[in-house]
This record gives sequence, structure tokens and C-alpha cells, in this order.
Amino acid sequence: MIEIKRFVFNAFGVNGFVLYDGSGECLLVDTACVGDSEKSALNDFMVQHHLKPAMLVNTHLHIDHVLANNCLCRKYNIGYYAHRDGLQLLSTATQFGVMFGIEIEPVISPAGFLQQGDIVRFGNSELRVVYTPGHAAGSICLISDVDRFVITGDVLFRNSIGRTDLPTGDLELLRRSIFEELFTLPDDYTVLPGHGPDTSIGYEKINNPFL
Repeated sequence: MIEIKRFVFNAFGVNGFVLYDGSGECLLVDTACVGDSEKSALNDFMVQHHLKPAMLVNTHLHIDHVLANNCLCRKYNIGYYAHRDGLQLLSTATQFGVMFGIEIEPVISPAGFLQQGDIVRFGNSELRVVYTPGHAAGSICLISDVDRFVITGDVLFRNSIGRTDLPTGDLELLRRSIFEELFTLPDDYTVLPGHGPDTSIGYEKINNPFL
């Protein structure tokens, strides 16, 4: 069984997740911690639970989700993984940081790439990757069919969807990603979004005003 620890990181309120099982190995997802207190909170949790990160996965490469990539990869001697189509966003991360008053060094390149149908493994657990562009090129979601949850990044939120007014955003493409890749999941799957509270596939099918 996968255990999930959620953190809310940085001024953008990004949900960062530590996924772990009984193996002692864990997976970091969008753990964009900034400042000493956020970095310490993440590290203290892993120390207390005797966890060793296997890798870092980004659901997409917008600046608010990659702020800690360099730091975490160096600290834990791991690589990060994302979809290749999101690379174009890395080249503008520093400029976007300036717009929001955030200084960020150029983000290192991914250790590898994830695409539709890939399996992310850590410890005794696995997640499958679905490609869900529309909010941003390179957006992916991570699904556990055993534990019945999906990490959606900024694709699907409770009562909302990802914004599409940023570069590479496309509303119709986002809606198609949701209907074809997420709304085909069973209703009881928990949705763990990149911002805000959890929801479920069934709830969003009925209540999401954008869908």
C-alpha cells in the first residue's frame, strides 16, 4: 500500500507529495520547497520515516513546480523526470521567476523522460503515466490502480481545471485530456491535485463547472 504525505510549498501553494511504502524507498512528486523551513520539513519527514528518495517526478515544468529541483537532486543524489514536451518551459523559468520576484538559477536537465504508458517504480510500488497536455505542454498524471488515486498536477482541481492562458495552454486540448485520460477512471479514484484540496473522479464528473 502506498502512503502519501502532502506538503504545501512556496508562495504558489503547490502540493508536493512524498509517496512511500514499507520498502524504505520513496518517490517525490512536485516537491517544490523553498526556504529553510520548507526544506527542513521535507527532510525531517523523510528522516523520521527512514525514507530514501528514488527519484523526483514533475507533473509539468512550470516554475512553481520546479523551484527545488536543483536543490533536491543535489542533496539526495537523485535525478528528476518529466515529459520531454515540457522542456521548452525550462528555458523561460528564470524569466518567469523575475516576473514574480523569485530568483531561480537555471534548472538542470531531467535525468530522463516519461511518456504515455510508462511505469514509475519505487520500492514495492508503481504508478502509470498518462499524458495530459492542455494546461502546459508536457503535463502528465500519475495513477495508482492498486491504491485508486491519481496525481493530476495542474490538469484537474476540485471544481476547476488548469488555466490555459499561459504559453502552451490550450483549453480544448485540456478538456480532451481530462475526458479521455481521467474521466475514464472509476468514480472512486481520489484526485490529488497540484493546488488545493483533494477530490474524486466521480465528484468532478458531476460537479465541475468547467466540464
